[in-house]
Amino acid sequence: MTSPKGFQDKVSLIWSVADILRGDFKPHEYGQTILPFVVLRRLECALEKTKDKVITKSKSLEGKINDLETILNKESGQNFYNTSPLSLTKILQDPNKVASNLNSYIRAFSPSASEVLDKYGFPDKIKKLDEQGLLYQIIGKFADLDLSEETVSNEAMGYVFEELLRKFSEMSNETAGEHYTPREVIRLMVNLLFIEDSKALAGQKPIRSIYDPACGTGGMLSIAEEYLHDLNPNIKLNVFGQELNPETWAIARSDLMIKGQDPTRITLGNSLNNEDGHAGKQFDYCISNPPYGVDWKKYQEPIEKEHKAKGFDGRYGAGLPRVSDGSFLFIQHMISKMKPIADKPETKDIIEGGSRIAIILSGSPLFSGQAGSGESEIRKWIIENDLLEGIVAMPDQLFYNTGIGTYIWILSNRKEKKSQGLVRLVDAREFGSKMRKALGDKKKELTFDAIEEITNLYSEAISQSSDKRVKVMKNEEFGFARLTIERPLRRVWRVDEEVLKSAPAVIRGKLEKIAPKLFNSESDAKKALDEVGIGIKELKTVLKLISASDPEAKPVQGKKQAFEPDADLRDSENIPLPQGFIELSTPEKVDIIERLAEVHLENEVHPHAKDAWVDHSKTKIGYEIPFNRQFYTYVPPRPVEEIRNEIQDLEHQIQSIMGDLL
Repeated sequence: MTSPKGFQDKVSLIWSVADILRGDFKPHEYGQTILPFVVLRRLECALEKTKDKVITKSKSLEGKINDLETILNKESGQNFYNTSPLSLTKILQDPNKVASNLNSYIRAFSPSASEVLDKYGFPDKIKKLDEQGLLYQIIGKFADLDLSEETVSNEAMGYVFEELLRKFSEMSNETAGEHYTPREVIRLMVNLLFIEDSKALAGQKPIRSIYDPACGTGGMLSIAEEYLHDLNPNIKLNVFGQELNPETWAIARSDLMIKGQDPTRITLGNSLNNEDGHAGKQFDYCISNPPYGVDWKKYQEPIEKEHKAKGFDGRYGAGLPRVSDGSFLFIQHMISKMKPIADKPETKDIIEGGSRIAIILSGSPLFSGQAGSGESEIRKWIIENDLLEGIVAMPDQLFYNTGIGTYIWILSNRKEKKSQGLVRLVDAREFGSKMRKALGDKKKELTFDAIEEITNLYSEAISQSSDKRVKVMKNEEFGFARLTIERPLRRVWRVDEEVLKSAPAVIRGKLEKIAPKLFNSESDAKKALDEVGIGIKELKTVLKLISASDPEAKPVQGKKQAFEPDADLRDSENIPLPQGFIELSTPEKVDIIERLAEVHLENEVHPHAKDAWVDHSKTKIGYEIPFNRQFYTYVPPRPVEEIRNEIQDLEHQIQSIMGDLL
């Protein structure tokens, strides 16, 4: 999308304020200090025309009405107001009271606006600027800056704010990744999020909603809005989000205020626990880059309580992941925000209702957790309900605070017919271009052409899957049955010289009475031990001491004449799920897995261990997404002769160098 004209001039003017801070403030503090002034000046310009009306109305209602916000918002024509006669220009007229007047001016804003400025820690910034003798200069810079809507449209103001965020984030790249996702990564995510909906979004005046549960500064929501307006200028996108960090939340809410949207749609708090600021709401789209591998132990109690009490009526019915990684909590939370499909879902090739999700994660959620674990059960639920549409593997070194590889997951409950029962995998790991200058851990970027090519690979995956960078797999292909293979316990009970050496003195004396002796059954051993005075308290310890595995011994029989399994010989093996497995009833699934397990036992296990059996009671169904395995390409080792010749060449070079030195 083409940037609005002149916005870069405003960015440059605001950016020049950083020169005033140099020396007294650290680089990572520049943004925290300057951004609230940008917000303050924009709000002031927006209220300038109606300021006198608001002040007059406020005075006339003083002491008569407790809740003035609705009335004064209407009077101001905005979602906020200010009842102070002061302005930045007027504050400059009294140099001795700059700090106190500025604080008074800020307190006169409506609650929604003053709360934002407060979360920036604005009072502390004002105090420090005043102590350093810089406050008057800073206010002077912003008082002369025209940020009225006539000069800078809401769209252009959004660009100004986002560009400043980007520049400040790059300046303090040691912490930038905590709240800043590279713009090109967001553009790719947005492309993939909306790629299936071009027809539905091309109407006269479509209205859509989008939600980010870890919205940071709101960058993903902003770029999604840009994309849709570029696709259809008539579209209305209502953005919603939640952010845990107060200062970052203030930036996101400021962005909405600056653009003229309802700022209350960005809520403060932890979206995963009982602080969900949009509980019960559903959205057309969800997009997020949640923190990777986030530990959720400190808010474990409310999440576990919801899981146990509500099950699938809550957000975490499919299960809970390990406490060390909350990625699957975010996925389930976002799935709970999906709209249901309409009763008549397909009309003229457009599916009504439903939602789509784009979320970027580390590699761990693809495979972490064995069959039956929380992670595996969540993957099972997602895949068996046909919610996973595709995954794109990203290049490494794309982010500011981590160099790891990442994956974009696309989920949908309104897949087109051609995509139902299938998952697209796109390997885009080689699409990263090296940057001239690294920014923290960010050493690669996605070019416009790379984004377009990845988008096309994903879009055309179902119909044109011949490209080696694309795989289309059936849902069942990610599943497997994990079998427990048992071997019989073969054991003898031996009292010999070695046992006597390791036995405690009191027991050694008793065992010497029967040594050397070999027992083929535990009952015979117990009888002999009883005869030499080994009591019940000592019996278990002594039996363990004298027992030993013996592959030549007879299998030990347990209850109902069944053989006792040997835990040391226990093994596990995975067998793939058959085609159509997901559609079967539970009894049918159990029956077919048991039959396949016996076939596997006969063909693969018995040739090596004739006495093995499958304990069907321990069989578990698991799901994992072995991305690397699907795109693995065998590279044969270099010929021995080639390696030998290379070594000889190196030896000759070394001898030549040594000769020159001598």
